[in-house]
Amino acid sequence: MDPFALVFYAIVCGLLSLAGPRLGAPMIRLGIGAMVGIVAAIAMPAARVTLGL
Repeated sequence: MDPFALVFYAIVCGLLSLAGPRLGAPMIRLGIGAMVGIVAAIAMPAARVTLGL
């Protein structure tokens, strides 16, 4: 797993989550977005292999 990709997705998704006011306070949204980014970065290599990319 590339640590740069993991951090990149966590930052991007964390910042994008700030646009979702239904999730609560900004820090909670930031945390949820960061977790989504981490999951996406971890799942990406498996998805690439599955899709043959």
